[in-house]
Formats: sequence, C-alpha cells, structure tokens
Amino acid sequence: MSKFNNFRNYNPDILETIANLSNDEVFTPPKLANQILDLLPKEVWSNPNLTFLDPAVKTGIFLREITSRLIDGLADQIPDLQERVNHILTKQVFGIGITELTTLMARRTVYCSTTANGPYSICTEFDDEKGNIIFPDTEHTWDKNGRCEFCGANRSSYGGGGNRENYAYPFIHDNFKKEFGNMKFDVIIGNPPYQLSDGLEGGNSSRASAIYHLFIDKAIELNPRYITMIVPSRWMTRAAEGIPNDWVDRMIQSKNLKIIHDFESADEIFKGVGIAGGINFFLWDKLHNDNCLYHYHYINGDIKDRTGLLDPFGIGFVIRDPAAYSIVEKVSKLDNNYFAIKDRNFSSMVGPKHFYDQGTQLTSSWRDYKENKSNIYNIKYYVSETTNGVPYGWIKESQIPKRRETIPLHKIYITAGYGGGTKDKKILSKPRYGEPNSVCSQTYLVIGYDVKKHNFSKEQCLNIMSYMNTSFFRYLVSIKKVTQNGPRGVYQFVPLQDWSKPWTDEELYKKYKLTEEEIAYIEDNIAPMGD
Repeated sequence: MSKFNNFRNYNPDILETIANLSNDEVFTPPKLANQILDLLPKEVWSNPNLTFLDPAVKTGIFLREITSRLIDGLADQIPDLQERVNHILTKQVFGIGITELTTLMARRTVYCSTTANGPYSICTEFDDEKGNIIFPDTEHTWDKNGRCEFCGANRSSYGGGGNRENYAYPFIHDNFKKEFGNMKFDVIIGNPPYQLSDGLEGGNSSRASAIYHLFIDKAIELNPRYITMIVPSRWMTRAAEGIPNDWVDRMIQSKNLKIIHDFESADEIFKGVGIAGGINFFLWDKLHNDNCLYHYHYINGDIKDRTGLLDPFGIGFVIRDPAAYSIVEKVSKLDNNYFAIKDRNFSSMVGPKHFYDQGTQLTSSWRDYKENKSNIYNIKYYVSETTNGVPYGWIKESQIPKRRETIPLHKIYITAGYGGGTKDKKILSKPRYGEPNSVCSQTYLVIGYDVKKHNFSKEQCLNIMSYMNTSFFRYLVSIKKVTQNGPRGVYQFVPLQDWSKPWTDEELYKKYKLTEEEIAYIEDNIAPMGD
C-alpha cells in the first residue's frame, strides 16, 4: 500500500527541526518522544484493546510513534495492514489539540492528511474531518475576581476577542467530554503546556504561573493504568510559581511514580528554550505502590541512579541530585536531621524577603536617599551590588517602613537574587557585613536579624561570612537554589556551626567525613569565591 509510505518512511524527520510556538508550549522531538514511550511495558504495543490519549497535542509526534508501534505490535493479530491501521486510528489513538494550528498539524502527522476522511488519509473509516484528533471550541469560565475557575487565567489577558489565542485548553476545562464522552483511556501521554503569564508574554514572563500540574491532575482523575508526561522539574523543589504546596506533597508522597528521568538542564533535550530548573519525564503506574527508580542526567552527560522514596527525609521536596543526596545524608547523620527541624539550619538566621522595604520605599528602584551623611540623614543605606563594591547612601529613620529595631544590630547582607542557579557555579554573591546603624534595599536578604536569638558581634558576623564563602556552604544552598531567586528557604540544607571561629572547606570536609570523590564533586560544581 503506497499511501503508508508517508507514514512509515519519514527520514529526514521535519518534526526534529520545527520551531517551538513559545517557551511554555514546547514541541517534543521524535527521539525524546520515543524515550518516553519506552517507559511503558512492551506488552502494551500488542494489545488491541488499549486506548491512548495525548491531551495536549502539538505536532502529533506521540500519536504518530504510538501508531507506528501498534502497527508492528498488532501485525499477528490483525494481519491486513489497512484493517490494522483503521482499527488503531479509530479505536485506540486519540488526541486533544491545544490550538487549531497544532490540531491540523497533528492530523497531518498521524493521518497524513489535515482531514481525517480526506482522499490522502491513511485511515479509510472516518466519516468526518476531525477523526480522533479534536480541538473543541473552549472558553474560560471567569469567577468574580476575573480568573478562570479551571486554569486561573487572567481575564484581562485571555478574555479578549479577535485573533488572539485564549489558551483555554480543552482537557483541563473538561470540554473534551462532549466529543469522547465517558470513554476509558488506558494510557495518557504527552507534553502539556507549562505555564500561563499574566500578560501575553509567553514563557518569558516573570509573572507566569505553572499550569502543567493541572494536566497531571486531570489525567489522574480519568483513572488510566499509565500516565507519562514531560514537565519542568521545578515542582520537585517547590520552585514552580502557582503550584500549591499540597499538590507537591501528593506527588512527592505518591508511590505510583515508578520511573523518573530528571535532567539537570533542559538544554539537553530542548535546545535554546530556556526552561529554568531542568526538565523531567516520568511513568505513573496506577498499580505500582513501591519505590521510584530515579535517573538523574547531569549537564556533562553523566547519569546517576537512585532507587527509593522521593522524599525519605520528610522535608517536602526532592533532593534531585543523587550525589547531593549522599552528602546531605552524611551531614544529617552527624547533625541529627538538622534540615527538618526549625532553628537547626541556616535558614532560621535568614530574614524574609522585603525585609525593610514596603510599597515604594527602599525598593531597588527607590532613589530618595542622600549621597552624604548629615545629622538627619545618618543611617547608612545599602542600595545594590556592583563589581566595585556596594554603593550606598544615607537616609533618615522615618524613611524606614518596618523593622527599625534591627538597625543597631551587627548583620550580614546578601543579594536575594544571583546568577542562574547551579549552571554558573557561583550560586551566591559575596556576603556583606552590615554594621550597626545600617539598613538595606530590597536587593538584599538580612542574616542575623533577630535581636532575641542572635545579637551577633562583628567578629561572629565575620566568622559567619567565612562559612558562607566556603564551597561546602554554597553547594548545600545549590541543592534548592535552581534559579536566580534565592529566598531564605534555599538555605535549609546548611547546618549551623560554632560562630566563635572562622570556617574553611578543609575543616568542614573533615568534620562531615566527606570522601575524596564527594569533595571533588563539590569543588567541580562550585566556583572558588576568592578573598
């Protein structure tokens, strides 16, 4: 049958080179799609009764590769090729588009025709142009606050008319049910959209909220045997904006996650897309109730495996790097699970963001300070950090909106945002000594801010700063700091020390009995801080 040549012979493959729509709707390369399909048991490809759904169809690559595998796997049971193809495409393979354009693209990919019942379609049994790849008209349902009840989209951005896409994805708005009814799906697989922004800025908006967890929730709700999807890894460290903590807890505690392939850098599989915090694909198995086989893919191509619970320490997130896991386990044994107990890890010393600033005062863009000290403008105000030091000005006490009681303290300042996570190997900027009678802008976090618990001397502050400059300290911070943002929570894995003395890496490595391999790993991943 010559019409199947379009389907079976696709070299070179245009889907390897097609450009992404945006950073939040990323096309899946064929090689990656097949790696994800390989997670499923081989027997699924020889079962003529199983149904497969891609709830976020873009190019149609998953449906194409599923169809190809079923064509081979069902050859003995349905010998006639046309009959076999008709059975697979009408009874087993289903998709829901995310836009009208991608729906047409997917039909062309799977049916070899943009119309399922067209003359060039490889299926001869469809009686309409949609086939089983649908894109039902879907609208957001706005609540009284102007947010969609299903996906949280902002009405001011996604409620307009015209030619603008409204990003009301049918799968998570339940609008696919009128097409597929109460159909039972055995395998749900795909690459869902990752986020929605408050503006029309796609994945680049700093105000974007994650949306992929809603696709996972809906898939679980449909009660399939298997779910496998590729999504950002930021949920594992609670770094994904818009994902509720209770959702993260459920995923981490779930024993249905059988296999995870976690990539330190999304560039390994999505070149140039810029997804911060890595990417992962997983196999969720309804009948699995055991440990997870966790594969971690490093930027340099190395892979390390770990089998066990995702969160054996009960800390509420995943220590993604198996090498980091072994180091934390070693530190934990000496300091008795320090990271899970309040006031026993370094985060207890770090103040919240927006420590002094409020509204427009003392923010990073606020400029109502004086260059020179006077009797009235007599409080030193650290504004921001530059390569030549910390520029500062002078303000009066009445300009400080809150926490004035900390002004007399010896403190430490460190920038709240720095670098891009582990990729630049620096993780943190240099800490700055904050003398008494000083405050800082929104740029900084404040360390040693509690007069009742801390009340450090200058010498103690300098000793703390020596600790913060070590590779050991910054490596433990890097476990949670996967993006530029560095709130106090990223310091959770750093144990407290004796502040009566300065600290060096050599002392810390010896104290925690790290192996040469562990030391080399830390120093390979953390750039020297310098003096």
